[in-house]
Amino acid sequence: MATKTATSAPGHTNGQKREGLLEKFFLDQLKDIYYAEQQMLKALKEMKAASTTEELEDAFENHHMQTEKQIKRLDKVFQILKEKPEGKRCEAMDGLIKEAKTIINETKEGTMTRDAALIIAAQKVEHYEIATYGGLVQLALTLGKHRAAALLDKTLLEEEQTDHNLTYIAEAHINFEAEEEDEKTEKSMESSSASASSSYN
Repeated sequence: MATKTATSAPGHTNGQKREGLLEKFFLDQLKDIYYAEQQMLKALKEMKAASTTEELEDAFENHHMQTEKQIKRLDKVFQILKEKPEGKRCEAMDGLIKEAKTIINETKEGTMTRDAALIIAAQKVEHYEIATYGGLVQLALTLGKHRAAALLDKTLLEEEQTDHNLTYIAEAHINFEAEEEDEKTEKSMESSSASASSSYN
């Protein structure tokens, strides 16, 4: 007597293949963010050194220490998955860090304008990390990797808090003081231009 085993097997096999591909993608994204966090760890030192205000320096220092913990947390996730912790080059993070370095080179040292620009650069990184960790948490839950999901969710909450803190610092005074710097610079240039014109006449 024929059974339905033969007809149900292909669907089961296809399901396994889909899960296999999803797990591979999940692991690839873990390697991506692992690389990204390590690169950000280096960049934060430069961003802190380039900061004008002590407030932003402290924020970058705290973020640096937090990133170290997040990398260790990723190590645990790899351990749970029984995979070797390793990074995979993340072009998105490389681009964001390159942009931050460009900002440092193109802004004047000791200005609030530099701090305002650095905050935007840092928040672009945070938004990338928030998107990545948010996706990883959901993938981990879908794949039934609840321990990994819990660890990744801790980091997601930290990234969201860091983004909130940077917004607060910018809105509290840095953006306003950067605008005042621009106004003073414009007035100074106008005054210099007027003096030069008067001397010429």
